[in-house]
Amino acid sequence: MGKPTGFIEYLRELPLDRPAVQRIKDWNEFHYHMEEKKLQEQASRCMDCGIPFCHTGNLLSGMASGCPINNLIPEWNDLAYRGLWHEALDRLHKTNNFPEFTGRVCPAPCEGSCVLGINAPPVTIKNLECSIIDKGWAEGWVTPEAPAIRTGKKVAVIGSGPAGLCAGAQLNRAGHSVTVFERADRIGGLLMYGIPNMKLDKSLVQRRVDQMAKEGVTFVTNTEVGKNYPAEKLLKDFDAVVLCTGATKPRDLPIEGRQLKGVHFAMEFLHANTKSLLDNQKNGNYIPASGKDVMIIGGGDTGTDCVGTAMRHGCKSLVQLEILPRPPLERASDNPWPEWPKLYRLDYGQEEAAALFGSDPRVYLTTAKKFVSDDSGQVQAVHTVEIEWAKNEKGQFTPKEVAGTEQVRPAQLVLLAMGFLGPEQPLLEQLGVERDPRSNAKAEFDKYATNIQGVFAAGDARRGQSLVVWAFNEGRGAARECDRYLMGSTNLP
Repeated sequence: MGKPTGFIEYLRELPLDRPAVQRIKDWNEFHYHMEEKKLQEQASRCMDCGIPFCHTGNLLSGMASGCPINNLIPEWNDLAYRGLWHEALDRLHKTNNFPEFTGRVCPAPCEGSCVLGINAPPVTIKNLECSIIDKGWAEGWVTPEAPAIRTGKKVAVIGSGPAGLCAGAQLNRAGHSVTVFERADRIGGLLMYGIPNMKLDKSLVQRRVDQMAKEGVTFVTNTEVGKNYPAEKLLKDFDAVVLCTGATKPRDLPIEGRQLKGVHFAMEFLHANTKSLLDNQKNGNYIPASGKDVMIIGGGDTGTDCVGTAMRHGCKSLVQLEILPRPPLERASDNPWPEWPKLYRLDYGQEEAAALFGSDPRVYLTTAKKFVSDDSGQVQAVHTVEIEWAKNEKGQFTPKEVAGTEQVRPAQLVLLAMGFLGPEQPLLEQLGVERDPRSNAKAEFDKYATNIQGVFAAGDARRGQSLVVWAFNEGRGAARECDRYLMGSTNLP
């Protein structure tokens, strides 16, 4: 490393965010940029640790530990410290097709397993990644790279989310003719319509789509394979197929009043909002939260994105129900390094709600029992109850209601953000793809081949709901194995 004592000399420092009460007035990204000298100081904190757990990409206790795409983090940290930004970008692109996406939306399991993080604040890996690629675009270093030779093989990628885009990019660079099918009106899947604009500006997604198109990838929108494009035609017209349809079947909450107007799945809310924003619909063909008491049921990134979106609509009040207990401020004894640290944090949405309403909107160990309507069938309140976790006769922890803790909370908009159950099934059924016990496409990790010859599966469609960076890992891996299937061998990483 260029500065072995950097982690001693410099404290962890991140760029400032725009003030919460200011940024909720628009849909622009809210992070400021950090000056280059400060970035180099932060890069110098990477400590030449010998065994860099940051890029191991393992699963520990069911969660990512280290970078799932094995980013060469110590290498590009050192290059950034030395001011060799172009070389740092080259290292970053060796493992990551779209670092401007992960640099903005990834929860950074790499930082959770940073060796410095054992007894000090970890290196600001995520911000450095984002800064390297942003500088690369600003300097004109990121340009289309069409393959020199075409193989004559045709591959269809179904779904244009993070797994689909990575698979398409890699297969195209191997020389295959790639067609990416997307049922929505814009390419990007979750990146386009599942993540709000203030967290990931859609011009950044479109910029990469445009680059891939110049490299030779064909994009087909408004086409749902299995519905308005027959599955059998897919198998006939292409030499191989990669299924990257995501895990888009939401978990429901079948309690009394679920059918009421104003109770929506989170993705209905987020998708319609972003589409309206991109379409410049001033009157708004979306689900409005303005002037309403909003309740979000469920945590995680999707719940936070609902919070941030509702805040920008101008909601009257906001409550977020979490069925789990509040995490501790410091690592618990059963959550040691290098596991992902399960700590209490204020994410951007909760920070905004706290700034406007005075406190974190999350209410822990609480669930909804009943939705109550007004005279027109519109939800107006939610009955909630506190719960405690106790072992059942099988030794499994299950939630039990705490007597006397019922409350009636006002809500004219309820958003269900409780995760996803797996991929939608019609296309898998039409293709005859076997499913695993969780209804995902059955394909062995690192092989990605389904029971149907020439059909591969990757991302959330194969592994279930997961991180964008895991989708990158799987899209790249599926492309490698698809290339091997088509050519007998592969040079793809």
